[in-house]
Amino acid sequence: MTRNQRLRALIQRSEILVAPGVYDAFLARCVARAGFEAVYMTGAGVSHSRLGVPDLGLLSFSEMVEQAGRIADAVDLPVIADADTGYGNAMNVARTIRAYERAGVSACHIEDQQTPKRCGHFDEKRLVPLVEMIGKLHAALDARIDADFVIIARTDARTVVGLDAAMERAHALAEAGADMIFVESPLTEAELETIGQHVTCPLLANMVEGGKTPILPASELEALGFSVVIHPGALGRLIGKQVEAFLHRLREEGTTMSQLDRMLTFTEQNEIVDLPGFLERSKKYRE
Repeated sequence: MTRNQRLRALIQRSEILVAPGVYDAFLARCVARAGFEAVYMTGAGVSHSRLGVPDLGLLSFSEMVEQAGRIADAVDLPVIADADTGYGNAMNVARTIRAYERAGVSACHIEDQQTPKRCGHFDEKRLVPLVEMIGKLHAALDARIDADFVIIARTDARTVVGLDAAMERAHALAEAGADMIFVESPLTEAELETIGQHVTCPLLANMVEGGKTPILPASELEALGFSVVIHPGALGRLIGKQVEAFLHRLREEGTTMSQLDRMLTFTEQNEIVDLPGFLERSKKYRE
């Protein structure tokens, strides 16, 4: 099976798919080694790591595609990628889908925010008209080369105009042919249940620690009717907290020796990036 076909099968099974969020190839390798079946490329994480700026739509189309390609090249897992608003109108969306496919991504989500977009858990978002979003979705569906490439339609309507409007958009996008629906930032467990009960299309849940949506275990989300759950910022927040504490002690002590137990060994780090495999394969080309 291709990666796209594997992702389709994972979405269609009864067990929910858990996809940790990553922003680079090294973290993608860590996710693969931990035994997960898919990886999610977080737009916010890429913005934080590559530019050091908030998730306010400052990353360009080419920067996101380049990073998605690096992640997809590093692992054999299906990659689900954030594609923001599609980086323009319907014609831009078509170009985005083609580029993500060429990069090796297996799925991406397009949202109904106006440009410049904001993180889904920020306030003061603005929506495009539903008819415009449906046109962008149709452009995405028409643009893909592989029919197994998964097109996810995201609506940010919940925190802009309310749950009823978000549900209306979710139903309309499902009817328009989206492979999966992503209703961003429901505010309560009851709202998650409403979404799970009333949207017949496969559903994606977004767990953002400290965000607007309550954090539920994968098993509970599965019971509510969700097919995929992403944890986009968890690794970034974990790493940031650990790095701050580590650097504080390094500044005070002038050495890393008291913190070796908190670090990967030199060998462990090189195992993650498959140094043994590279060295073994290199023997083939020696004269």
